[in-house]
Amino acid sequence: MSHSSATATPVVDRPALRDNPYNPRAGLKIWMDGQLVPAHEARISVFDHALLYGDGCFEGIRVYNGRIWKEKEHLDRFRLSLKAIELDIGMSLDEVAVAMREALAANGLTGDGYIRLLATRGVGSLGISVKHTANPSVIVIADTIALYPPQLYETGLSCIISSYIRNHPNSASPRVKSLNYLNNIMAKLDAAENGADEAIMLNHLGYVAEGTGDNLFRVRAGELFTPPTSDGILAGITRAHVMELARGAGYPLHVQSMIRQDLYEADEVFLTGTAAEIISVVQVDHRLVGDGKPGPVTARLKQLFRESIDAA
Repeated sequence: MSHSSATATPVVDRPALRDNPYNPRAGLKIWMDGQLVPAHEARISVFDHALLYGDGCFEGIRVYNGRIWKEKEHLDRFRLSLKAIELDIGMSLDEVAVAMREALAANGLTGDGYIRLLATRGVGSLGISVKHTANPSVIVIADTIALYPPQLYETGLSCIISSYIRNHPNSASPRVKSLNYLNNIMAKLDAAENGADEAIMLNHLGYVAEGTGDNLFRVRAGELFTPPTSDGILAGITRAHVMELARGAGYPLHVQSMIRQDLYEADEVFLTGTAAEIISVVQVDHRLVGDGKPGPVTARLKQLFRESIDAA
């Protein structure tokens, strides 16, 4: 008498999936491919190349006083990222803008908030060829965000210069906001394992590039310095706005390459980004920046930044 050796796949109870403190808030709705769905029902296929290979693009966009901040600039950068990886999402930028507003309205975000706009390559074969994919997805998450704990905006960040360098511009350009952020993630992990809040990344030539998700400025003798985009940084929208504010306030501003020693000798260092806004760096590689406290130039730019938002 023969017996089948086949056994049923055991059902594994995974309470962590139910009790995860990072689960989306109850009632959150996601705009996904033309539909608003509850967050727990918003899914992509395990065969989507975004999941298999990090093949897609995203934008992070702030909402202030119910208004999408720098909407045109963010959508244009989204378009350029899509163009760079040759991804046709089948939607115009005007249609994407409507989707973002629908997601905001569905989640009752009439004050401040945050939009995560994503585009995936779509379902495909297990090979990496984009010619074997179809039906890209467009997803809009509209919620709130706090990138750093509030107290760090008062005390400033401690940073290390990571051993992980920014991607070579001829590999995957840092100017493309792709869904593959492993380069940045490893630098962020490097910071955490070294007891720091954030990592600063160098480029392949050893010049200072940016943080793991933010652009970088230094202040020396009342003058501002920031790396050029050619040094392997994202063309930051908040960076550009802060540069405009600095010039308007009369601060000399220089776009030039920097080495790590420039950070060690700086009076102030700060990071800028959509999610981070403006935040001071008070320590680099266990060396104090200035007197180890957020400086007056950074404070003035934060004030001007807030005023510009309120006036928009």
